[in-house]
Amino acid sequence: MGGTLEGTLVVALEQAVAAPLCSSRLADAGARVIKVERPGGDFARGYDHVVHGESAYFVWLNRGKESVTLDLNSDPDKAVMERMLGRADIYLQNLSLGAAERLGFGSETWRARRPELITCDISGYGDSGPYAGMKAYDLLVQAESGLVSVTGTALDMGRVGVSVCDIAAGMNAYAAILEALIARDKTGAGRGIKVSLFDGMADWMTVPLLHFDYGGKAPGRAGLHHPSIAPYGAYAHDGGAVLIAIQNDREWRAFAEHVLVSPALAGDARFATNVARVENRGTLDSEIKAVFGRLNRDRLLARLNKARTAYGMINGVDGLSAHPQLRRMTVESPSGPVEMPAPPARWGAAPAPGPVPAPGQHSDAIRREFS
Repeated sequence: MGGTLEGTLVVALEQAVAAPLCSSRLADAGARVIKVERPGGDFARGYDHVVHGESAYFVWLNRGKESVTLDLNSDPDKAVMERMLGRADIYLQNLSLGAAERLGFGSETWRARRPELITCDISGYGDSGPYAGMKAYDLLVQAESGLVSVTGTALDMGRVGVSVCDIAAGMNAYAAILEALIARDKTGAGRGIKVSLFDGMADWMTVPLLHFDYGGKAPGRAGLHHPSIAPYGAYAHDGGAVLIAIQNDREWRAFAEHVLVSPALAGDARFATNVARVENRGTLDSEIKAVFGRLNRDRLLARLNKARTAYGMINGVDGLSAHPQLRRMTVESPSGPVEMPAPPARWGAAPAPGPVPAPGQHSDAIRREFS
């Protein structure tokens, strides 16, 4: 493929979402990623069959990798794994706690053998503390971290609709591995990295936690409204709804003057600051709803554009699929080409994404190479 990490060998003893997301980003950057699958394959291959019979999760997260099927309870396959790790730059694994160690592939053991090796262990709650042995899947961690308590409507908590705990862990691992590669270039030494789903989501929950610890109260669930900024949320107009966002007092004054067409509200002390607007949210919302309800979409958007008020339309996934700003790329899979969102970071001419491997597609070649 080429790319920044060309010549870097990643051995990924991985499954599900978090570790495969990390290694997919390494593959996108040009690293050679060998995905080690158990007999029967990564269980994420069976999550669904919506993409030409393939799993949507799997085709998203495993492009550009080589797949080798190894039974790490057998001595011949263990020997292949050992030889791969003997040449690897990065070793990534997210088996259940202690499983890699029991198989003889614990990260600390391999860094002792090869101090230049960068290792990354991804777990649910880390390898210490009372929750270390707990099984941890995305929604469970959304619940344990308090994320669901700030997600949903005033009546009901809700799951964030994508696997945010897994995604956060995978991206945290990717960033830490890139830092470790930079450090190794300077010192020659590898690094042992540990990332957990819970730690990643606790970091994302910092603002609600600070509100609770220092303000005495966590933000409440607000549906399609922001709990601590106003007006910031969805409001109905004649024929639909639009989501608006006011981030500072200058934007509020422009909104009041040009959208609500009320200079009096622009100077009203009840709405002069964000703190005041939140305290008087009920009255504020009534004023906005009264104006928006009289305007159709075109007239409202004309006013919002005049005021330079930030707004967004409330799309479903169908809206995303047809969105004019959506960039797609084509990824080959065992069952045919797949159109999916292009990587979010852009510079120059990025290498074309590699194909999604079939289970054990590269087993024979890898066994020969590492014999």
